[in-house]
Amino acid sequence: MKAKYIILLFFPILFSCSSESNDDKYQNIPIAFQVPDNFPPLSYDLSNNPLTEKGFELGKKLFYEGRLASDGIVSCGFCHIQEDAFTHHGHIFSHGVGDNIGTRNTPPIQNLAFQSAYMWDGATTHLDLQPIIPLTSEIEMNGNFADAVSMIKADAQYQKLFKQAFPDGEINSENMLKALGQFMVMVTSSNSKFDKFRRNEEGGVLTNDELEGYNLFNQKCASCHATDMFTDNSYRNNGLAINPVINDVGRYRVTELEQDKYKFKVPSLRNIEKTAPYMHDGRFFTLEAVLNHYNSGVVNSTTLDASLNENGTLGIPLTNIEKTQLIAFLKTLTDYEYLTDSRFSEY
Repeated sequence: MKAKYIILLFFPILFSCSSESNDDKYQNIPIAFQVPDNFPPLSYDLSNNPLTEKGFELGKKLFYEGRLASDGIVSCGFCHIQEDAFTHHGHIFSHGVGDNIGTRNTPPIQNLAFQSAYMWDGATTHLDLQPIIPLTSEIEMNGNFADAVSMIKADAQYQKLFKQAFPDGEINSENMLKALGQFMVMVTSSNSKFDKFRRNEEGGVLTNDELEGYNLFNQKCASCHATDMFTDNSYRNNGLAINPVINDVGRYRVTELEQDKYKFKVPSLRNIEKTAPYMHDGRFFTLEAVLNHYNSGVVNSTTLDASLNENGTLGIPLTNIEKTQLIAFLKTLTDYEYLTDSRFSEY
């Protein structure tokens, strides 16, 4: 009896130690990613980077981590603000360390797992690798992975999170990028009024103007802004006058093919109401100005998209009533649940 009593006394101690150490071990609690019924299949291969609760938590922390930048301030979330659909609303160009200003408008972060190329010119084709560009850009974050890894290794909270998020628990650039990838996969917008209309859900009844706008959109815009993603992921020259100061040649930077000069990735129109200013260089501050461009501002060139020069007619003819109806429809793409979802917020 005495021996049994001693063994029982040890059990609480063993359980206590086990409980404490589990906090510093890999916690494979999966996140089930559901593709919305009106969405196409995922482009991102989840089998190469399975979503877990701790991987997502770590990715979010890194997304808002200013210490990844050389000034300790400019995080990914500095330019990608949730309430503005993760854009830098109101800024023509993105801002970086030392008050540096880039040459392109900050694109929104939404539904990236359904895309296969990123940036305005498609400079990268893997979501996990995309953060390398802003992180190492001298204009944007001006960081480097050696410094980032050193900073993280000295942080007790990060030490714990990396152990919980990955089987090897290693603090390295690969796991950093995988964690950021998990966060960006989850940043999905799929509950706008339009989505509810498409899925025949409560709150999805469109007004007459919105319906007319939807019909017009399908006739005049959907060849480029295709599917419920509202982009065909192609690169097109949409007839913007060239800014001679910047002379941004777009997709040509990546391919160096003459036919790709001044072509930019067709952006998704989801949450477009919240993401002004518009175009790759932020030249238009209102949706009215965008539609005016397509109606009467398209400039012809050798790489102008054929859809904007049909039968010798430049642009997309639109009456004032049609513009009003189109804008009414575009506003149904605003996903207020997404813009306020606490899962994606810093605090």
